Amino acid sequence: MNEIKCPKCGEFFTIDEAGYAAILKQVHDKEFEKELEKKRAEFNKEKESAVDLAVIKTEAEKEKKISELNASLMQKQQEIERLLAQIELNKSISENAVEKAVQEKEKQILQLKSDLSLVESKHELKVAQLKETHKSEIENKDGQIAYYKELKARLSTKMLGETLEQHCEVEFNRIRSTAFPNAYFEKDNDAKSGSKGDYIYRESSADGVEFISIMFEMKNEADETASKHKNEDFFKKLDKDRKEKKCEYAVLVSMLEADNELYNGGIVDVSYKYEKMYVIRPQFFITLISILRNSALNSLSYKQELAIIKNQNIDITNFESNLLDFQEKFSRNYDLASKHFFKAIDEIDDTIKHLQKVKESLIGSENQLRLANEKAKDISVKKLTKNNPTMQAKFAELNK
Repeated sequence: MNEIKCPKCGEFFTIDEAGYAAILKQVHDKEFEKELEKKRAEFNKEKESAVDLAVIKTEAEKEKKISELNASLMQKQQEIERLLAQIELNKSISENAVEKAVQEKEKQILQLKSDLSLVESKHELKVAQLKETHKSEIENKDGQIAYYKELKARLSTKMLGETLEQHCEVEFNRIRSTAFPNAYFEKDNDAKSGSKGDYIYRESSADGVEFISIMFEMKNEADETASKHKNEDFFKKLDKDRKEKKCEYAVLVSMLEADNELYNGGIVDVSYKYEKMYVIRPQFFITLISILRNSALNSLSYKQELAIIKNQNIDITNFESNLLDFQEKFSRNYDLASKHFFKAIDEIDDTIKHLQKVKESLIGSENQLRLANEKAKDISVKKLTKNNPTMQAKFAELNK
């Protein structure tokens, strides 16, 4: 139960919880409605003020826009008036320029008639000179193309009137005294094992230490008329001959498979099939000997030390690592030399193509000059004044 004091009479009375809650709700609802009405009035007042402010601001912006638009229109009107005045001025200048140009053109036409024959004769002389110059240049380019084609052909064969073995022997003997004075290069005539190669190359140092040896086999397509062989048909025999004659390298000098781009490209390393074996075309014969020999010279000191150590029965383990190092260096040297050679061949081909294009351009230029000459010869006063009554009338007056 709750005890409540009456605000009017001051007496106290008690009511239960339900009655107390009802009275409390009545008091709360009245206060809430009163506060809500107050907030609603304040909100309406703020809203009306904001609307009035927005209207005033919009009107000000509208006036500003109208003022700016009027200023822009006035500026454009001034620009239009200026352009109209400029057009009038340009029109006057153009009319004067046209009149002056017509007068100048009349003078030029009068001069043209007297100079036409002189121009034609000079043009014909110039065309003749250009034709002669182009002819000389074309002949020069033809000579260069022929030279490079011949050079490439020499690099490709060098075999006219010779067998492959004779060719290789002649090429070696040509530079033996200067490049290989202490080298042994002779036919392999030892067939005790039932097989022999074509040529053996050996070279030793002054103290008798052999530092390079090569077994050569030569195969010419012309020698095989019954059936066409492949290069790899001879690898096994060549490897056997190399081992029996105790040679370090095996080289097949071959004209077989003439259309095979692999063998036409340069020095081909086939050691993935047979140890230290190469296949070359005849033009790489001296090149490969030089590459192998120069690389072997780098290991000569190791081989000399190895020979001494073997004679003294000393452990050669450390020297084996040096030999492996040499083999790696030789492989790198070979790769570099091979790339340089291929690059030289490609440059020769590019030069031939370039010269051929220059020749075609010169021939095309000569045709254009011929057409220009024919057109110049066809120029006449009658054609120049065609569809131009004014010029025709003036020439008629001159003729009278």
